[in-house]
Amino acid sequence: MKNQLTFFSKTLFFTAILLFLNQNLTAQSDKNAALKAKLDKMAVAIEPKVVAWRRDLHQNPELSNREFKTAEKVAKHLRDLKFDEVKTGVAKTGVVGILRGGKPGPVVALRADMDALPVAERVNIPFKSTVKTTFNDMETGVMHACGHDTHVAILMGTAEILSQVKSELPGTIVFIFQPAEEGAPKGETGGAGDMIKEGVLDNPKVETIFGLHINSQTPVGSIRYRPGGTMASSDRLSIKIKGKQTHGANPWSGVDPIVVGSQIIMGLQTVVSRMTPLNESAAVVTIGSFHAGIRGNIIPETATMEGTIRALDPKIQKQVHENIKRVVQNIAASAGAEAVCEIEIGNPVTFNNPELTKKMYPTLEEVAGEDNVRVSVPATGAEDFALYQEKIPGFFYFLGGMPKDKNPLEAAAHHTPDFYIDEGGFTIGVKSFCHLILDYAAKK
Repeated sequence: MKNQLTFFSKTLFFTAILLFLNQNLTAQSDKNAALKAKLDKMAVAIEPKVVAWRRDLHQNPELSNREFKTAEKVAKHLRDLKFDEVKTGVAKTGVVGILRGGKPGPVVALRADMDALPVAERVNIPFKSTVKTTFNDMETGVMHACGHDTHVAILMGTAEILSQVKSELPGTIVFIFQPAEEGAPKGETGGAGDMIKEGVLDNPKVETIFGLHINSQTPVGSIRYRPGGTMASSDRLSIKIKGKQTHGANPWSGVDPIVVGSQIIMGLQTVVSRMTPLNESAAVVTIGSFHAGIRGNIIPETATMEGTIRALDPKIQKQVHENIKRVVQNIAASAGAEAVCEIEIGNPVTFNNPELTKKMYPTLEEVAGEDNVRVSVPATGAEDFALYQEKIPGFFYFLGGMPKDKNPLEAAAHHTPDFYIDEGGFTIGVKSFCHLILDYAAKK
């Protein structure tokens, strides 16, 4: 009888604990739901300001490592919001804002890139960029032709909203406004790599990071994401061929680097089509420039080529590099020429941590609606957000920016003069950042 009473007492005790924990979890869930509803209303209310910020940034674009005025605007905004810390001049023009919530929780980072591109805008909009500059010794326009102006505006809106509910927030949020995602000018360094070197993830110690990218060929109101390899690695390829100069009338008395270069270009096509296991992962090898000679009747001594290498898997990336070097060297040698092949490592694969992605994609569905969130195919574009993901788990996703009545095949691509973004998706971007912060802390 005594044993029965003891068992009954223990059962009641553990049942009471379970009920207590369940009530606490339910209460916390209700609080999160109430806070999310509050933030959603604030996101709708702040939309006109987000649009205005974006248009101002779009009309006043700045190239990589030259985002001086953009950084000033961002820093002033964060200081006006009474952020706990605002750091400027990080990685030259970067701005980092730290917002400490009123409740215990993780340290999470949100990132937006700030730089524009050397592209002359053709889109006829009231806030069209007319900025001109000299880039690589050529006169050109400057344009936010990749949507970084929208990223900055969305993160500014997120900062304003979350600062107003600071006491209700769990943990600490690190707002990263990063320069030079498109690559630093020649002779300079920049971007995520420099931000990391200067401690953006260390003080305070960030445990995960979220980032988004607007997409001109994804319908507004929708979100795309992918677990694992999401965007490709990006490496620079440089080839210099040395032949033997001769008169164009007597090609047999020399070694023609132009013919050798042409053979190398054709040979490089087999690196992907015949040497890469495409059933495992895709890759791209592109030669974008070929320079040789100054006169039609002179076979020159040298020819130079430059290109890009893309891969979605680090193992495949290494194989492609090895195969390129072998193809270049052997084709040159077979013609009696010499070739120097250099591969400059750039951004790694943008890799969404599978566990983090599984945990957080329901948040995107909650924000945009389950029917508006889908898994996308890998993109062969590159992103230096990948450098953060090498250090800590990160989740990078794509926000729709294409008008709903537009055909994706007809929508202008990124990095083009006709690039266009529908501003109707900005509120979803702000909501997604806010919800990710709360849900990540709740699921810890």
